[in-house]
Amino acid sequence: MKFDTVIIGGGLSGLLCGIRLQKAGKKCAIVSAGQSAIHFSSGSFDLLGRLPDGTAVENPLEALSGLNPDHPYSLLGKEKVCRYAEQAPLFLESCGVHVSGEASRNSWRITPTGERKPAWLTLSDFTPLESKEQRIGEKALIVNILGYLDFNTKFLADSFERQGTKCRIVSLKLEEMERLRKNPSEMRSTNIARVMDRDGVWEKAAEQIRQMLEDEDTVVLPAVFGLKDGSVPQSLGKYIGVKTVFVATMPPSVPGIRTQMNLRAEFEKAGGRFFLGDTVTDAKFTADGNVESIGTVNFGDIRLYADNFVLASGSFFSKGLIATPERIYEPVFNIDLDYAQGRDNWFDGNFWNRQNYISFGASAKDGIHASINGETIPNLYVIGSILSGSNTLYEGSGGGIAVITAMAAADAILDGTEHAEYAK
Repeated sequence: MKFDTVIIGGGLSGLLCGIRLQKAGKKCAIVSAGQSAIHFSSGSFDLLGRLPDGTAVENPLEALSGLNPDHPYSLLGKEKVCRYAEQAPLFLESCGVHVSGEASRNSWRITPTGERKPAWLTLSDFTPLESKEQRIGEKALIVNILGYLDFNTKFLADSFERQGTKCRIVSLKLEEMERLRKNPSEMRSTNIARVMDRDGVWEKAAEQIRQMLEDEDTVVLPAVFGLKDGSVPQSLGKYIGVKTVFVATMPPSVPGIRTQMNLRAEFEKAGGRFFLGDTVTDAKFTADGNVESIGTVNFGDIRLYADNFVLASGSFFSKGLIATPERIYEPVFNIDLDYAQGRDNWFDGNFWNRQNYISFGASAKDGIHASINGETIPNLYVIGSILSGSNTLYEGSGGGIAVITAMAAADAILDGTEHAEYAK
């Protein structure tokens, strides 16, 4: 099979790159092994929350100059990063992902334990805070669903009360949930969301919450509403009648899964081919050093040919990178990687300290092109978390790197052409 571009990896970065190319008239295919990191999403995309020296970042665009030279943002260049960061909200909206936020000022998201973390763009389910100290309200009613263990109401209450919000915790009991409650392993966010999607169920939940309210000005709920319809959280808040704050739960993430489904639907609607549940096994190269084709488990002897290939396979979590006791390697193309020699230099024995292995990954001199044995492969692009040079967990930069490198690679494939529907 022949395509203009084949993308390996169906997560945030791979899908956005594919959508941008497909909408520009390119024939694209995405090969995806299964779940991506979007399924574990907090509901926000981070651009840059902290510099390598620990300095907190308020304006990510102004802070770019404080990054190391080998950081993906530094390799792309400040002008490109700023341009794509400013285009990203409109681009995501065009893909059916509704967000709020701006690149010139971080907002704050509430974590599942009630802490506050910097955020760039936040899904419409959630209400970002303007500052780390902002209270969610004077009095909050924290509502869990009876039997649901992945929503930490006590942690949330303790955190909110430290900010000056008086909290009361209650449980919502719905007969529609009784079958799930018989088996704790079934009482998971996605199963709850599927029940809530049935006709009249979320409205029934909202009515119960209305009756539970006393003098609270804020209701706090787990983000388990609207698996299929992203408008449900807003509708539920209007029905309740007071400020309603949704908080991300422990994975899986209902808003994240909905985002994944929406992006895949957008890609396929534009004409893209999405091959789910398949694994790339090998690659063949032309005599002049370009990638010619890849093989996959499901296609067997049928190979996928393309003019360009994009590696968006992720890091260790998704097996885009493989670590043995002696080395780290990329299993499809065996591209050049940047990582410390000696396994003892890969990690810190204290789990809570910054871990070096998070910054290991693909070497890309220009931020998006892979190399093998020091030679750049002209038609092989690397994007997202497989790139080296950034400790995304420590910096709070994973979402931004995924989005911005996806856009940069797509435009590089399109000869850098800017498209009117995204450029402002």
